[in-house]
Amino acid sequence: MAFTHALVGALLAAPVVALAPEFAVPAAAAGIVGGLLPDLDLFVGRHRRTLHFPVLGWALALPAIGVAAVAPTTATVAAAVGSASFALHAGTDALGAGDEIRPWERTSAEAVFDHRRGRWIAPRYWIRYDGAPEDVVATAALAAPIVAFYPAPLPAIAAACVALGVAYAVVRRRLPPVVEELVG
Repeated sequence: MAFTHALVGALLAAPVVALAPEFAVPAAAAGIVGGLLPDLDLFVGRHRRTLHFPVLGWALALPAIGVAAVAPTTATVAAAVGSASFALHAGTDALGAGDEIRPWERTSAEAVFDHRRGRWIAPRYWIRYDGAPEDVVATAALAAPIVAFYPAPLPAIAAACVALGVAYAVVRRRLPPVVEELVG
């Protein structure tokens, strides 16, 4: 669920919140954007392949983290958190369902494409599908430390992610016919 990915990205800024609070908001914002960015391939290319890099994404993130550790500025810290969030997104997609319109039916063996090995990684179903009850619980659990410890406006953003995640979960299983009607 996009809200879960966004909050994972914001949580990657936790060391920044604790050690360099002057960079906290830009770092968390970059984490949120990095956590959402891979899903742009819903609109361009093939979802969970075009912009998802479960292994190769770290080739960008690790040097960015190194640069931020050596030369911390708003830009380097934000780039480190954002690129780490981008890389982590694809890996966490493999923990859920496949890329299908009704993931609770488990008809796909393709969770996310591993470009390094040239093959699809199978879904693990730790979270049965986006918008499943356990996805909402994960979203709320991820939001809790942000609400408790992060500076404004991040607690409000985290609370909004939980509220939107709950609303999405309520309608999730009713969406496939609507999507099929719109897309054809």
